[in-house]
Amino acid sequence: MRVGAVFPQTEIGADPAAVRDYAQAVEGLGLDHILTFDHVLGGNAATHDLKGPYKHTDMFHELFVLYGFLAAVTQKIELTSGIIILPQRQTALVAKQAAAIDILSQGRLRLGIGIGWNDVEYEALGMNFKDRGKRCEEQVEVMRALWCNELITYDGKWHKITDAGLNPLPPQRPIPVWFGGHADAVMRRVARIGDGWFPIFPLDDKGKSELDKLQGYIADAGRKPKDVGIESVIFIAGKTPDEWASEVAAWKQYGASHISLNTMGAGFSSLETHIDAIRRFKEVASDS
Repeated sequence: MRVGAVFPQTEIGADPAAVRDYAQAVEGLGLDHILTFDHVLGGNAATHDLKGPYKHTDMFHELFVLYGFLAAVTQKIELTSGIIILPQRQTALVAKQAAAIDILSQGRLRLGIGIGWNDVEYEALGMNFKDRGKRCEEQVEVMRALWCNELITYDGKWHKITDAGLNPLPPQRPIPVWFGGHADAVMRRVARIGDGWFPIFPLDDKGKSELDKLQGYIADAGRKPKDVGIESVIFIAGKTPDEWASEVAAWKQYGASHISLNTMGAGFSSLETHIDAIRRFKEVASDS
């Protein structure tokens, strides 16, 4: 099982040196990937009925720009978006940006995508919030075509491309596309067209039932379990190392291919305390 760390978007601050030091420290510890959350805008909770946990006071580095920077200051660690909110962005532009990150990192991008919850962002970016689920399927199809061909012609419900293509193309053809989200429609989408899934829930009886359901959908789609990776996130806040170990072992036993540690929300006041927790987690995960 591959072990990663969640980039502490809301707590790392805006100092480029801290961003660099964090990524290099995580890579130096031998972790396999850095997973990063995404938001473009935060709404004001005083004037918006926000459905998710983030608002305008929560800091987020723009994910593709961040990964362009990290591609230059790291050498081998995988860069994973977990997840980028695809339907609020222009598809061809995302394909171009992802290809550029893959080129600059020499094939180290894993593109996690999702549909998001923040209608404030969709409004500001000029995209339709209501059709975002169905539209993202076509977006993935378009991106994969662009990554794998010098020229494409595509005429779909939401996209029209006439004899055009990206240059340069990415090293990975196609770049792996993973999905976030827990709705049944998302799980069916993962089973049909996804390279992996981010199930962010406890691995209790209900969680195991959801994973079993996914395996059924994968079989219905004519695919094999190994065709679809599984990555969950362990939240450090309020848990002991023994609890981390128990969660890691459970996910590993249930077939997860990846696991990541989220150090945000644990009250850490310095970069060093984030890194120390990741170091201890790496030891626990290696022994589980």
